[in-house]
Amino acid sequence: MRRPHIRSLAVAVAVTTAATGLAGTAFADPVTAAAAGASSTSAASVVGAATAAAFAHASATGVTPGDALHAQDVLIDPEGARHVRFVRTHRGMPVLGGDLVVHLTRRLTYAGVTRAADHTVKPAAARATLTARQAEAKAAAVAKGDAGSAALVVDARDGSSALAYQVRVSDSDTTEGGGSRTVVIDALTGKVRSNTPDSDEFLSPRLLDTLSERGERLDPAVGTAPQATSLAASSVSSAGAKASAASATGAAARYPATAFGTGASLFVGTVPLVTTRTASRTYVLKDPSRWGTETRDAKGQELENFAQGKQFTTTNDKWGNGAVSSRATAAVDAQYGIAKTLDFYKKTFGRKGIENNSKGARAMVHFGNGVGNAFWDPYCDCMLYGDGDGDLFRKPLVVLDVTGHELSHGVVDATARLEPTRVDAQGNQYGEPGSLNESLADIFGSNVEFSANNPKNPPNYLVGEKLGLAQKFLRRLDKPSLDKLEGTIDYWSPATYDTEVHAGSGVSSHAYYLLAEGSGKKTVGGFTYDSPTYDGLPAAGVGRAKATAIYYRALTRYMVSTTDFHGARLATLKAAKDLYGVDSTEYKAVDRSWAAVNVTTANTPAPRH
Repeated sequence: MRRPHIRSLAVAVAVTTAATGLAGTAFADPVTAAAAGASSTSAASVVGAATAAAFAHASATGVTPGDALHAQDVLIDPEGARHVRFVRTHRGMPVLGGDLVVHLTRRLTYAGVTRAADHTVKPAAARATLTARQAEAKAAAVAKGDAGSAALVVDARDGSSALAYQVRVSDSDTTEGGGSRTVVIDALTGKVRSNTPDSDEFLSPRLLDTLSERGERLDPAVGTAPQATSLAASSVSSAGAKASAASATGAAARYPATAFGTGASLFVGTVPLVTTRTASRTYVLKDPSRWGTETRDAKGQELENFAQGKQFTTTNDKWGNGAVSSRATAAVDAQYGIAKTLDFYKKTFGRKGIENNSKGARAMVHFGNGVGNAFWDPYCDCMLYGDGDGDLFRKPLVVLDVTGHELSHGVVDATARLEPTRVDAQGNQYGEPGSLNESLADIFGSNVEFSANNPKNPPNYLVGEKLGLAQKFLRRLDKPSLDKLEGTIDYWSPATYDTEVHAGSGVSSHAYYLLAEGSGKKTVGGFTYDSPTYDGLPAAGVGRAKATAIYYRALTRYMVSTTDFHGARLATLKAAKDLYGVDSTEYKAVDRSWAAVNVTTANTPAPRH
């Protein structure tokens, strides 16, 4: 579950790193040999062409004098199209909600644009009446923490264009786990334009309140899987033992070296783990085969700095005992879940890491004292897992689809940066872009389960089925309204624009399921589904692989921070056209899947200003 972090609030940081970020830019999908051999120089030429095209087609792109574009991602499609994702500054100030994607042909000519702001981003006032110190004081007061330096920005979100201060407030008393918040203060009036936690929590404040009101406790079964029956784990362990023995006795015994161990997890039995051998009898829970992916121990502290976490080490490359009595057990689930998430994105889309920069993912377990949640934290750039609060949630939240869901928020943050339209005083998010973000995390999180195909965690279109809830799942994609805890909806209506994001996520999750599997009763992998449609007419599926490819391509090329459900329909249609053609069965199935959840051209809302 994505907690109210409006990701473009970090755009000031992104802009400063944009120039160097391109050096690590990878081509996010499998590409032709010619494209795969493209150098950083060719990426720079694509960026240059896209920048020139944006200014040359200003009426379409919305770029104005005083704007500067900073490339965040360059994608080259197998068929030759180029896509450059930009964040924007105006007279040196980061523009919140000013992101856009410029599309080019193979010949680097302008082919179109996808933009977040459909209005001019130039603020009416050029000078602030509030001082930076006043903005910092106000931010500290509203977020109840320690304010950093205020920086001037242009807030172009929600149809506005205002001069504002952006302030990061650390050690906030209003954020679970004492994390940080980002506050945006109007530089003329002193009004708080937004006040949002920077971390993404799996369990929302509203859900926690609902569970508390019902007196329901989450106490999932753990340690029930046999601890030595996994053939995959045994074979890897055997291979690892031989490799380790050869490394220890051979002339090539050099450290660090790749090793192959096993872990006894809480939720998925005994699993293989790739680790790092740093000495003859010392192993670290760090995976060199996945760009140094590592899990550490937060030691019960509220750490947002991964370097401060304690490394997990053993002398025998065996980790955990399948119970919470070993601190390494939760780390096994976390490391396994992260590895399987990275594997899904790499083998399915050729994506090299969460940010597609050939860098590993990181996690810290045992975060805080009595924290019953899990987080994606952009400042730590890692996953944080609490051990449970001992009351409402009594186990570490290290379930496989939780990890897949949260890391998928990281993928969204690295691409479209979908944002809620508002956040209430309790931290609950509202609005279609935020709902779409939640939905994509559920869609890709469920695909992580299918990719892992672990018999101890059978893949399905359910989310949170291992949490121990009375309704047997948290959310589901086939008929979202079966989720009574969050009140998830099946179909779009005008009210969806201001629906809480987890409730609203059902619209696009339902459309995805219908595209993948179709409507009506069916059994998939031993799980029974019965997906309805808004108009009562059938919808035919094209298969999960094609549906997932369409949604990923739509996310990475045609979605921006303000994309709503009607925008998502257009994005997935463009993706289907790219992949299969405008006359294809897949293209028609995409159109039908959205109509089946009541998202059509005819009911597209007028632009909001």
